[in-house]
Amino acid sequence: MRDFMDVIKALADENRVRALMALRGRELCVCQIIELLGLAPSTVSKHMSILKQARLVESRKQGRWAYYRLAAEDATPDAREALVWLQERLSTNPVVRTDRKKLQAIVRTDPEILCRGQCQARGALS
Repeated sequence: MRDFMDVIKALADENRVRALMALRGRELCVCQIIELLGLAPSTVSKHMSILKQARLVESRKQGRWAYYRLAAEDATPDAREALVWLQERLSTNPVVRTDRKKLQAIVRTDPEILCRGQCQARGALS
């Protein structure tokens, strides 16, 4: 029951669902997810932590970069079924379509440039 509840809670936020849909068929750096969602790094980090706890995503570190992908081996049956359902249900959703187009430009940008830009924006705000 706990695995099921973790998945349900993780799917209860539009930004987390958008992140999951963006990860279909690819791995993304956290900077790319931040750019796509237009949220603060700490907020995206919290969202990704919730998705990871529900075992919907897996992560890896490479140097100072954190990369996320949809869960494979570590996914529970509930998580696997939820991911299939999301993809079937939302693949033609207007928000997901817009995100897909935006993501095409984001993945062409070097993550180092994205991260640098996000760090400079945060510095300008403080």
